[in-house]
Amino acid sequence: MKTNRRPAELPGEDMPALRGPEKKINWYPGHMARAQRQLSEQLSRVDLAVELCDARVPQASRNPALQRLLSGKRRLLVLGKADLAEESETRAWLRHYRAQGEDCLSFDSVRGRAKDIVSRAQAACSGEIEHMAAKGVRKTVRILVVGIPNVGKSTFVNRIKGTAIAKTGDRPGVTRSNQWVRITPWLELLDTPGLLWPDLQDQAAARRLCWTGTISDQVTDTEQLAASLLEELMRLCPDRAAERFHIKNRDAQGLELLDEACRGRGWILPGGVLDEARGAALILDEYRAGKLGRLTLERAPRAAEEEA
Repeated sequence: MKTNRRPAELPGEDMPALRGPEKKINWYPGHMARAQRQLSEQLSRVDLAVELCDARVPQASRNPALQRLLSGKRRLLVLGKADLAEESETRAWLRHYRAQGEDCLSFDSVRGRAKDIVSRAQAACSGEIEHMAAKGVRKTVRILVVGIPNVGKSTFVNRIKGTAIAKTGDRPGVTRSNQWVRITPWLELLDTPGLLWPDLQDQAAARRLCWTGTISDQVTDTEQLAASLLEELMRLCPDRAAERFHIKNRDAQGLELLDEACRGRGWILPGGVLDEARGAALILDEYRAGKLGRLTLERAPRAAEEEA
C-alpha cells in the first residue's frame, strides 16, 4: 500500500521543526516578548500569582522564566487539566511540589469547583487582608494568572467568574493581551497570554509540549510529531493505544507506526494511498481530547520508600 509521505524539504526557514534531528523545536512569537514586558509592569499591583501547569506534563509545562520573574511573590501552583491526567500521578506530583515548599493543588477543568480556588487564594493573602481590616479597610485581592500557552488559564478564569469572560480555544495563543476580570467587589483576576521561553533547551520536554498542543502545529511536522506520540503511547499504554488505532504490528517504529494506524483506522486516499496527513492530525486531536483515557506523560519523582 502506498503512502503520501512528502519528500524532505530543502533547508530553509520554513522547514518544519521536526523534519530532521538537526532542527530544534522552538516557538516564541513576538507577542510573547511584549506580553512578558507588560506582565513585569503589573507585578506590583498583584497580591498573589497563580501559576497553571498541565497535569499531564507538570514539569515540562512550567516556564522557568516565569518562576524567576515571580520570585518573591506569593504563589499558588495549580495542576490544571487534571481530568486528563492519571489521578495517582497527579497526587504524586502534588506531594513532590509540596515537599519542595510549594503551595499547590490540582484543578479539574470539567468538574473543578471555583470556590476551592477562591478560598485557597484568599487564605494565601489572609495576612494582608487582616492587616488592612485592622485599619478599617476592606482589601481588594488581586490575583495574577500565568502559565504557558494552551494550559487552560482562560478556562480557569471563566470557571471562577461563572461566565465566559476570557476567550478560550483548543489552540495556543488565543489570549494575546492582559485582561483584568472582576470576580467580586473584593476579588480581581488578571488573565495573561501564554508565555514560553525563547530557547527550549530540553528537546524531550519540547516534544511533550508539542503533543499537548502548547506549541503551534503550524511550526512542526505533524506526521513526525504524531509518529513520535504513537511511540510514546505504545510505551506507556500499549493495549489502549493498539486498540484505539487498530495497530497490529506493535514492533513498528516511527512513520511505520503511523502507517499502521492509517491502515487500521481506514485513513486511506483513493488508489490505496495512506492519508498520513489526516491520520497525524486525528491522532494528535484524539490524544489531546483524552480519547485514550487519562494519561500522564511525565512521572513524578518518588522517594525511595514510595518506590519500594
